[in-house]
Amino acid sequence: MPPQRTPAPAAPAPSPQPRRTAFAEGADRLRRAATTEPGRLRIIGALLAALVLAFGAVTAWQMTDRAAAADDVLTGSQPLTSDAADIYRSLADANTAASSGFLAGGQETAASRDRYEKGIRTAAAKLVNAAANSAPDSPSAATVTELNRLLPEYKGLVERARTYNRQGFPVGGAYLRYANEKMQQEMLPAAQDLYTKENQRLRSDYADATPYPWAALTLGVVALAALALAQRRDYLRTHRVLNHGLVAATAATTVVLLWLAVGHTVARAGLHDSYDHGVRSLDALHDARIASLKARGNENLTLVSRGAETTKVGDETFDAYDHDFGRDMDALAEGLARAKDLADDDTGARPVTSAVANTTEWKKRHAAAREQDENGNYHQALDMVIGAEGATGECFDNVDADLATALAHEKGEFERAARDGRDALAGLPLGAAVLAVLGAAAAVLGIGRRLSEYR
Repeated sequence: MPPQRTPAPAAPAPSPQPRRTAFAEGADRLRRAATTEPGRLRIIGALLAALVLAFGAVTAWQMTDRAAAADDVLTGSQPLTSDAADIYRSLADANTAASSGFLAGGQETAASRDRYEKGIRTAAAKLVNAAANSAPDSPSAATVTELNRLLPEYKGLVERARTYNRQGFPVGGAYLRYANEKMQQEMLPAAQDLYTKENQRLRSDYADATPYPWAALTLGVVALAALALAQRRDYLRTHRVLNHGLVAATAATTVVLLWLAVGHTVARAGLHDSYDHGVRSLDALHDARIASLKARGNENLTLVSRGAETTKVGDETFDAYDHDFGRDMDALAEGLARAKDLADDDTGARPVTSAVANTTEWKKRHAAAREQDENGNYHQALDMVIGAEGATGECFDNVDADLATALAHEKGEFERAARDGRDALAGLPLGAAVLAVLGAAAAVLGIGRRLSEYR
């Protein structure tokens, strides 16, 4: 019996091809489309539309941020900085008026009392405004809360000083010195801290509003270059000089790019002008006005204390308030010198020049009053400080009025320049977005006209 054959093993079934991903299939379709002219045109149209839209979107985004920061400079941080300076000035003015009224004793004038009350009311109103415009958890809000706590305490001390002074009790002078100590060591440093914080916020808004929008400018140049290359390619292949859709897209992109460059340059110039010829001048004038108020307060307290408070400088001993008066007058002179250098027209320089002359006269009259006081002629010295005519108070009032005039002028200069800067950006974010959409649509239509020739 012949041997049986063993059947050959069956061939293994072929393994199934792995399923391709959607990304791979899409890449293949894109590769096949790129080998044909209609496919290449579709890719070019999509890229052009994306570039123009990206340019418009980035322009609208960057200009929205800068326009908001410019508006904050004009209507937010700078007014709040001025309010903070007014809080300091009002507190210092009230303190000065309190000491002037104390020196008059039972003959305190209505004008002196009204000036004190006005300073307190102004400070309280500005504190309310600052609280309303500060974030609840911000450092400024904490400072405002502290000042609102200290203000009633200070008023209570002043009223006690007045009461005892009218009754002829010497303890009134001690209460006034304690009130002044609270003002000088707690309230004014807090007000200065608030002013510093708001000034930093103002500088932050300037820093947000003025940088060049490099991302938008770069995208605009890239979009224009891409549109120019697409039109050159179209001309070389069809010998047609213009593609209406691509020309319209180029025009829209050019308008946005020029609007962006010119508008931001004008806005930047206006904001820089508002800072150089507004904010810096206001800072110098605020510093000078605060120094004049502190000097007047210390001048009055020199007569109130009558040598009760002294300070040592080296081996010499001086009246503490008179020594501080000299430092305040130096600060006043320094502030006036800076303000005069920064004044860019006669209207701004004239009141500063007048303040310098009145400060010089103030120093002369103060020296004469101190000479009388040191010679034991207290009442004559008192009349030379708070008297009706020829007193140092007259010089102080003139300096204060001059500085108020200069501040009003520089504030107007700031507002004009800052408003010009802000208005230069008006409509740019929305206009850029609309023109970008129209430009992208025009690019797609222009490519579509070419595609229709292949159907």
